[in-house]
Order: sequence, then C-alpha cells, then structure tokens
Amino acid sequence: MSSEHFDAVIIGSGFGGSVMAFRLAEAGLRVCLLERGKAYPPNSFPRAPYDLGKNFWDPSEGYYGMFDAWSFKGSGALVSSGLGGGSLIYANIIIRKDPKWFVKESREDGVYESWPVGYDDLEKHYERVEKMMNVQKYPLKHEPYNNTPKTLAMIEAEQKLSSIPGFDPKWTHRWIPLNLAVSFRTKHIAHPDDDPPDNPAIVGAQLQEDFPNYHTVKAGREMPRSTCRLCGECDIGCNYGSKNTLDYTYITAAIHQKPHPAEVRTLCEVKELAPLDGKGYAVHYVQHDLKNAGKPLEIKTLPRIKITCDRLIIGAGTFGSPYLLLSNRQNFPKLSKKLGSRFNVNGDLLSFIANSMELKNGQCVPRRLDPSFGPVITSAIRIGDTLDGDGDQGRGFYVEDGGNPYLMSWISEIAGVPAFLARGLKFLKLAAKYRIGLSNDADLSGEVADLLGPASASMSSFPILTMGRDYPNGNLYLKGGRLECDWEIKKSQEYFNRVVRVGRSIAKAINAEFMENPAYEFLHQVLTAHPLGGCPMADNENEGVVSSDGEVFNYSGLYVADGSIMPGPVGPNPSLTIGAMSDRIADHIIAQQQRS
Repeated sequence: MSSEHFDAVIIGSGFGGSVMAFRLAEAGLRVCLLERGKAYPPNSFPRAPYDLGKNFWDPSEGYYGMFDAWSFKGSGALVSSGLGGGSLIYANIIIRKDPKWFVKESREDGVYESWPVGYDDLEKHYERVEKMMNVQKYPLKHEPYNNTPKTLAMIEAEQKLSSIPGFDPKWTHRWIPLNLAVSFRTKHIAHPDDDPPDNPAIVGAQLQEDFPNYHTVKAGREMPRSTCRLCGECDIGCNYGSKNTLDYTYITAAIHQKPHPAEVRTLCEVKELAPLDGKGYAVHYVQHDLKNAGKPLEIKTLPRIKITCDRLIIGAGTFGSPYLLLSNRQNFPKLSKKLGSRFNVNGDLLSFIANSMELKNGQCVPRRLDPSFGPVITSAIRIGDTLDGDGDQGRGFYVEDGGNPYLMSWISEIAGVPAFLARGLKFLKLAAKYRIGLSNDADLSGEVADLLGPASASMSSFPILTMGRDYPNGNLYLKGGRLECDWEIKKSQEYFNRVVRVGRSIAKAINAEFMENPAYEFLHQVLTAHPLGGCPMADNENEGVVSSDGEVFNYSGLYVADGSIMPGPVGPNPSLTIGAMSDRIADHIIAQQQRS
C-alpha cells in the first residue's frame, strides 16, 4: 500500500478536474490528477472500422477506449473516458449560460430547481476559461470558411422562420455564431471576436505553442498540432490537435507549474473513498494495463493502490461522481439524502435535416449541405424562453448545425442498399459484356462514376443538435450495485414537442425533410451528450449535496466539481459553465489554503 500524500487529489480530467488541477498547481499545491482512461496524443484516435469498434470503455470486457455508452429506460448518454474527459468527444462549443436562465426558487409542475449562484458570480470565471481554451469564432468572413454550406443554410433558415407555417410567431429567435475551442489561427488570440491580419485563419498550418504540450513532454519528442482541417471529425477525436482539448490547455499548463508540477496518472480507476481520522481523505484505485486489451478481466482481482490527501475533489462526471459517492456511502454516512437527485439531459435532442432541395436553372435539385465540411458545429439558432421577459414562450433552447466525418457520409450512402445494389448490378453487367466479347468498350470511367451514384442523400442532409431547459426531475441510484436512472420524458414532453416543431420549421425553410432519431421516435428515449445533476449544489443539505462552493455538506475538504453539481439544465452546451464553476470552486479552496 502506498503512503503518498498530496495537498489535493482530483478524480477525473474533464472540465471540472482539469481546470481544478491547473488552478491548484498554479497556487503551489501538490496535486495528483487521476484519470481512468488513457492519453490520446495526435494521430492516436482510431479511424479504421476494426479499431473504432473497440474504442469503448469496459475494462471487464477488455475495452479501454474512449466512448462510454449508457442506456436507461427514458434516457441514454454517451460520455468519454480519456485524458481530457468530455473535451475529447465534444463539439468544441464554449458558450455561457444565459443570465436570465439561472433559475431561483422555482417549483414548476412540481419540479424544484434553484441555482445558488448567478451569472455575476461566474462572469470572471467564464472569461478565465475562455482565455485558457483559446476560444475563437468560426472565421466566416474568409475563404474557404465563408462557403460552409450547413452554416449558410442555418442563416437562411433563421431568416425565414417567422413565415413558416407551424412556427409560432410569438417565439423569438436569432442566429448566433458560436465560440469554439478550435484553433483556426496559428497563434493564440486575445478575444474570440479578434481577426488580426498578422494571425490569419489558415487550414492545416502548424500551431505555434507557448510551451511543449503534455504529449510532447510525455513522449520526449515533438508532437506537433495543426490548425483546423475542416474534416468534421471533432466528435470522434481530432487527430491533428486542432481542438483545444483539456490535455492541450489546462493539463499542459498544470504540468508546467512551479514549484510543484501537477502529477497526472492515467489508467487509474478509483474504487474507494474514505475520510481519514482527523483530517483528509484516502483514495484507493486500480491501475489498468493496456496489455489486457481484448481480454475479459475480473476487476476485483487487481491490487488497489492507496494515496491520501488533505482535500479531495471528485470530477468523475455526472455518472461517475454520484456513483462513487453512492457506492461508498457506508464511509460517508452524513451525505445528503438528495444524492442522485436533479438529473437532467440538458434538453438534448438529436434530429436530422434530410434531402434539402433548391432551384437551379429552373430545375429542383438536391442542395449541397456537406455536413463533413468544417468543424462539427459552427452556429446556432437560439429560440426564446419565457424567462427572457419577451412573453410566454415556453422553455428555451439552442438548435445547432451538426456535422459528421466523411466516413459517416460513406456509411449513409452505402446504407441505401437497394439503389446501391441496382447500380452495382448494372456495372457488373457491363463489365461482363466486355469480358465475354459482347462489348469492345474498355473505358469504364463513366460506369464507375455511375456506380458511386449521385450521393445526394448524404450531400443534402445534416444532423441538428438541440440543447435547452428540460426538467431536472430524474434520480440516479444503485440497483444491485449498478447505476440506474429514472428520468422520463413525460414532465418535459411539452418542451420536446416545441423542439420538434422548430426542427420541422427549419427543415421547411430550406426545402428539406425533418427526421426524428429512431430512439426518440419509437422508444421515447432521449439520447444526451450532456447529462447533468446527481450531486446538485444548493443552499443547504435539505436541497442538495454540495454548497455553492462545491464543498460536500458535512464533509470539510471534500468537493465535487463537474456536471453533476448542476441543479438544473445549463441550457446551451454546458462545458464552459462546468469549467467556470470549477474555477470558482478553486478560488474557494485556494483561499482556504492561504488561511490555514
């Protein structure tokens, strides 16, 4: 058993844990960051079908990959395992929670929601995180970015919305460009809106880093990064380092701090937590070994490593953090009875705009939307909320243009099996005629082109992703030692109906079809990339699990800093708010340290 002791141990390297690791190391604390997944340097994200199929997290079955998929009765979720947490698979959106969406003392339809912090409490922390993440606007003023079809389609759709039948004219709406944690320019910029002529947006140019990134330091050789290549691969891992993920930003900064660089340990999965006699906490974890990949493993047989700390910060995510506390509840008998409560899906709904058409030369032809060109998301249409003060509109949301890798475009084309087979049989017939002498035309170039087909289905379609204010009425709990969730769509059905109405209107605005995803249409299951809640912050333990400073009620020095502490939906993409909240909690911990 190890006797290592740290000022702070941080579990998880997502937007909560990574921000915390940097801030505490910057303040001179001895920090140990534990991440259950592995590190992903440039060019390490799999692309081949064989490798992609194994890129999931389940060590008991021999999988040590990045994607961790969950499915409950009313909701499903995809989260990440790896150094950098959710930043490895998110779509780079760094956007602030709307100031008026910080709900206070609301009990709507029997569902309680109250935020003990407001926009003013987070404003300076928002600014800090934006600066560290090198946030930039998609450079629509310049070529080739100004010809991004899906972005232009969203602008056009928003301009037409008010005149579309089915769209309620009292609903406010506007198109907005989004702040992205993506490098379009070779050097850091001071503000997302900056467009310096000496630092232009360039596709695929090598980035100039202020100091060696984490992967360069670990490998002992340069691991260069490049500006965005507009390939639509953000959500399956950026192999070019163009995404300003947490391993390149906060974790890199944390390991360069003096006098105590943060110690980062990967493939370390925490299993047990316990208070120490007197002060501090013990953490027990297992060390995974990639040599076991592909082989089922009884995790209980792995030896446990113990480290201790004065302060313990849990940042294992909306599923990981509640699970750790629930499964170790015997060691923490004074935990709030609200543990597991206020779960929500942040209003997420994935839908599709399909088969968009336009008039060209008097003919109706498929419109090129090309979802594989550009980063996954570039902009949004914001739909108003009653909280905005512009009348009774309902619960608001953001509809964002979606993209996908070219690999997915190929899959969607091949999935049209009947048409593909028909073209294939025609091609084989022509080739056979040549082979047996019934044709002397050996030039099959045109026929090969016909075999590939017009590819209009993938070219004229793109996904849309919606985030907003569903009801935080779900509970996470253990059943047979496994995590369960009882969130159901019923309370939020009116919200989701409104989302679908707007989606249909956007489709009509660009002469397209609207398609719901099958899980929602047939199973009424909402798939989310932004699960929130489970350890909600509140003013007291009767309402939540942690204080507004992230400290667990009744346990001094124990903190939670991740999406699980949100007492309700953030509304827009929650990454920035999670990071800002962690930055605020870090201020509290540092102030405590300085007083002690």
